[in-house]
Amino acid sequence: MARTFVLITGAWHGGWAWRPVAERLRAQGHRVLAPTLPGLADGDDPTAHQLGDVVDFVVDFVESRDLRDVALVGHSWGGYVITGAAPRLASRLDRLVYWSAFVPAEGRPLVDEVPPPYQELFRDLAAASGSNSVAMPFEVFAGAFIQDAPEPVQRTVHSLLVPHPFQYFTTPVAPLDPAALGVPATYLLSVDDIALPPGEYAWAPRFPERLGVAAVPIPGSHEALLTDPDALAAAVLKA
Repeated sequence: MARTFVLITGAWHGGWAWRPVAERLRAQGHRVLAPTLPGLADGDDPTAHQLGDVVDFVVDFVESRDLRDVALVGHSWGGYVITGAAPRLASRLDRLVYWSAFVPAEGRPLVDEVPPPYQELFRDLAAASGSNSVAMPFEVFAGAFIQDAPEPVQRTVHSLLVPHPFQYFTTPVAPLDPAALGVPATYLLSVDDIALPPGEYAWAPRFPERLGVAAVPIPGSHEALLTDPDALAAAVLKA
């Protein structure tokens, strides 16, 4: 049976990053949409929007197309976006899928959920940017996000990233109870994802536990949507 997937990117990325996964899902007859969110298109003003505007955009994106039985998928920072949108879209959702994603807790913005060195780095970069934005340093991206790709690929992908509005990292989102919402949730975790290090700030078990589920391990790094799209598409479809 054909399904509808709406794929929400993480920080620094546009909808283009989902294309390898989207093509694999479409090849199996599914409808797949991967919007570029406000503030994350090439040339966007990083100061023009707040996180609430991004959530509004996703809600309008789904409602204006009258999408039904949607699997809403969020990657990394995109977990904040789908968490904010889900209560307003509950009647249209079939499932929420968090992939190596942040799951908000009460009063905690994303910047509070990453290790202190990242907190300091993001604040320093935003302060120096002149546009309250965070440009991903290549060394961090290559070493912790896409370490499973050769350097030419790392540099090509890095060149496509855009500065991320820092206010998207400093705004909390109300937490979600999938059971109370009536929408099942799945948490997929790439086994080689070291964007968050092991220990207190690791992806699991804290984020899956906030959803009341166990993490489902899948192959790949934090950028598996580009480096292992076959495995990620299969996992999203199975979810």
